[in-house]
Amino acid sequence: MSSEQTLQSLTHATEETEFFTPTPSGYKPGQTKYVVVFGTVMSGLGKGIFSSSLAKIMQDKGLTVAPIKLEGYLNRDSGTLNPYRHGEVFVLDDGMECDMDLGTYERMLNQDLGRLNFTTSGQIFSSVLDKERAGRYLGRDVQMIPHVTGEVKLRLRELAVATEADVVFVEIGGTVGDVENAYFIEAVREMAFEEGPANFCFVALTYIVEPQILGEQKSKPAQLNLKLLNAAGIHPNIIACRASSPVTRKVREKIALFANVPMERVFSMHDSDSVYVIPEMLRGAGIDATVVELLGLAGRINPDTEESARKTWADYITHFRSAEHPVTIGIIGKYTSVRDSYASIIQSLEHAGAYWGAKVRLEWIDSSDLTEANVAERLKDIHGVIVPGGFGFRGVDGKIECIRYVREHGIPYLGLCYGMQIAVIEFARNVCGLADASSTEIEPDCPTPVIDLLPEQKKIEGLGGNMRLGGFDVALNPDSEIASLCDGSDHLRMRFRHRYEVNPHYIEEIEQNGLVFSGRSPNHPIMQVLELPKSSHPFFMATQAHPELTGRPLRPQPMFVGFVQAALRQSGISDDALEPWVIENNHSRQVPGETATNAQ
Repeated sequence: MSSEQTLQSLTHATEETEFFTPTPSGYKPGQTKYVVVFGTVMSGLGKGIFSSSLAKIMQDKGLTVAPIKLEGYLNRDSGTLNPYRHGEVFVLDDGMECDMDLGTYERMLNQDLGRLNFTTSGQIFSSVLDKERAGRYLGRDVQMIPHVTGEVKLRLRELAVATEADVVFVEIGGTVGDVENAYFIEAVREMAFEEGPANFCFVALTYIVEPQILGEQKSKPAQLNLKLLNAAGIHPNIIACRASSPVTRKVREKIALFANVPMERVFSMHDSDSVYVIPEMLRGAGIDATVVELLGLAGRINPDTEESARKTWADYITHFRSAEHPVTIGIIGKYTSVRDSYASIIQSLEHAGAYWGAKVRLEWIDSSDLTEANVAERLKDIHGVIVPGGFGFRGVDGKIECIRYVREHGIPYLGLCYGMQIAVIEFARNVCGLADASSTEIEPDCPTPVIDLLPEQKKIEGLGGNMRLGGFDVALNPDSEIASLCDGSDHLRMRFRHRYEVNPHYIEEIEQNGLVFSGRSPNHPIMQVLELPKSSHPFFMATQAHPELTGRPLRPQPMFVGFVQAALRQSGISDDALEPWVIENNHSRQVPGETATNAQ
């Protein structure tokens, strides 16, 4: 019986069979291959970086790839997660709030992803219960196996059909042994059985400890956790060993012997100076060739495409590593102790730095510690300031003092989301004379609410329900600095995640005092970009959006490009000393209003 006939026979669980494999219309077994990445020992090892890097080098070969992240938590999305616990919330163009790994996939693959690329246990269980209420299970008692695992398999196959992918990369969040991940692991085990071994490749990412007191690498935790994976019925084809320094041959031999994996498929994924060097590290270890062999993909490869893509990527790494102009950027926030809270900002600064040949150094400043008395001292060696997104009132006074100082002293400023709202409050208080200006998020009954919920938002109930989420077009003033950064375009598409806006009642008064709202919603009274004219400030810009979410290595986001250039000028580097990097296909700059090829 062929794999297609097998799947057709497994579609519904009945009294005669326990098999249950719901399959979407148009699915062709064997057309799409699957690479599944598991984590062992501990979380935070970089499964997303590994998986996206491997996906990239397969994409370089001319293959169509599609990633999906499976998260075990019961939240329907990542929108309500605390950055201290889970890093930044990454927002996709269709409004899905998801794990920060999706940002890694978008940047590495230069794709805009959507809700099909992210699934949580909350989504899976909700879908199963909805189907149960609708009688879709033909009166059967609904169980983890086969119904919940069947829903997981359906999600993977739906992504394969929607994207027509040659390879779907499945990243299972957390680690092997986590209770909430057990049914994800069981689902991919079942699916590998159904699809056949030529269509599935399992990769285990493990951790090699190196206790300082011992001075040598130890593999025992990795061995024990790989045993858990084998006990779950998953026998990895490839093992990637995370460590701070290159993993020794002796350790890799132990792993290979214990896990029954050939030595050439056990490789070191040690720390590096940029996540963007990992693809070439994997290629150098021959991991791509192994995947091609295991999945029988040789006939789909385009060597010319790979050569061109590899050269372009190598050029980016060269420019990143050869950057010679030092510049210091201050990040003023309240989650500064957890760098993952600002992962996309860090990456966008790296992209813009490579574009200008700048070595960007970050100075992390907790806004709760800033006061009028110490702000000058804290910012004395900083060439540019970013106030990122956030919620709540903690640290607001420090942010206001910081923005006042950089506005009055001509230090380049870039405000992101909350950073725009605080800039409006600061300007209203200190320039417009509205001493009581504030936001109703900070002071619900403030007498001068220059930042407020729009009337239509106030009608929406539920945390997250009144959020403005996803990609929206921004209409740009033709003579503005933001339009200039976008090569004269009259629009730009950016992603948003907020519920408070500039109150329309105060816009005229604020603009009369010199602040320009240079980007607006085409259809609503929503201010999306503000700036001070160059005649009054070298670079002062803020946006209600999160432009960092659309920055890519080969297409740096325009606002960050302009901001880093202004910071370089502040540091004493003249424009004559700067030579922007323009790659051969002329796409080193993001095209305003245009998104990368969508995975959906």
